[in-house]
Amino acid sequence: MLKKLFLAVLLAVVAHFAYKLFIFEQPVPEVDKNAYWGPGDPKPDDPAIKPFKIQVPDSTLQDLKTRLNLETRYQKSLEGANFEYGMNPQVLLEVVDFWKNKYDWREREALLNSLPQFVTQVSGLRIHFIHAKPDKVPAGVKVVPLLLLHGWPGTIKEFYSIIPLLTKPRDGFDFVFEVIAPSLPGYGFSEAAHKQHLSTPQMAVIFQKLMTRLGHKKFYLQGGDWGSLIATDLSILYPDSILGLHLNMCGAMGNKATLYLLAASIYPPLFMDKQIADGLYPLSDMFSNLILEMGYMHIQATKPDTIGVALTNTPVGLAAYILEKFSTWTNQAYRNRADGGLTEKFKLEDLLDNVMIYWLSGNVASSMRLYSEVFNKKHTGEGWDDVPVKVPTVCARFPNELILQPEFIIKLKYPNLLPSPAANEADYEVHRPPRGGHFAAFEEPELVANSVFKGFRTLNDKLV
Repeated sequence: MLKKLFLAVLLAVVAHFAYKLFIFEQPVPEVDKNAYWGPGDPKPDDPAIKPFKIQVPDSTLQDLKTRLNLETRYQKSLEGANFEYGMNPQVLLEVVDFWKNKYDWREREALLNSLPQFVTQVSGLRIHFIHAKPDKVPAGVKVVPLLLLHGWPGTIKEFYSIIPLLTKPRDGFDFVFEVIAPSLPGYGFSEAAHKQHLSTPQMAVIFQKLMTRLGHKKFYLQGGDWGSLIATDLSILYPDSILGLHLNMCGAMGNKATLYLLAASIYPPLFMDKQIADGLYPLSDMFSNLILEMGYMHIQATKPDTIGVALTNTPVGLAAYILEKFSTWTNQAYRNRADGGLTEKFKLEDLLDNVMIYWLSGNVASSMRLYSEVFNKKHTGEGWDDVPVKVPTVCARFPNELILQPEFIIKLKYPNLLPSPAANEADYEVHRPPRGGHFAAFEEPELVANSVFKGFRTLNDKLV
């Protein structure tokens, strides 16, 4: 009797997990689309869209100069160490010397102001955004809106090279983009939330409202890092508004993805190509690499305001904390280089522009709070990881991205993923660019722009 009861319970448990893994579809969690994130009691938004220019007072620049000229205490690096322990102190000295003696903020400010920028109030917050349109559009070419979303530790600075490529008409394409690139709430020149629990779905609501205010009922989406998660959540919440989704950081999480990942480890060549397999297996190596790069995440997901105090008050510390990510996240092999490979793909003045946006806005602590909001129980317990995205999707898997997944796992999250052609077929680079890492739009703007244009053209052709 007990044996039969045990078998019945065992079968019931197996059936339950099989149903949850293979049949059950996670419903879309409820989101308060009228949430107010401003200070105090809710107030009506001012719908005005106002031009914006970056204008930093001389006193603020003098304060920065004073802080940079103070005798900063630099620790000595270990003999033979490169970037294995984080930002190399000798490289940091060289960066600060350039910052103090060669970097011209007024020149960089003019460059940043070269793209049209605006602010408007959404859900109680002042949202800053670039809004760039094509100059000359040939007959027969339609202008379509593209919402471009950045992540951490990036800013809108990442997009200054790619926006001109996206807004320029191309031979062989009957469309060109009108680009809207906002600073995320609490990043750059967008106001930070005054209340708890502003996570990626809530940011998605804010950006849907922004696009509606700009007159765009339907639009394309592109994102990397946090931008990819916000774009994903936006596609889940407002699928009828999204013409197509393009991501340069894409993957599936949750129980089903973990199970598939483990199953594929038995014989990876059966499920994926060698490049993807080498980045995933053995799983112990993948997890070891993640541990090397994810220490910051645990800090920011638990105590962002503590580290925020330090980074808000020392520009040298802020530069070290941010620039180290642009070394190893661009290519993990740069960890073993004396210079960290910082200027292999980026100009130092461009990297410092990004640091300056964090410093001048004072928003570094609020930017890191997004980690805490995403990884808290309120967000993770709602099951967002398991909600599928029904919107047609293009995934550009850059070879040096921190995590690469095979297509069959990505499709668990994005079932309408545009399939990748064989390596010898046309448009292979749309899905598998030949080079590039985590900051793809900043590092390889032409490759990302090509993938966006060609990927969306293919999606459009399939929908016709």
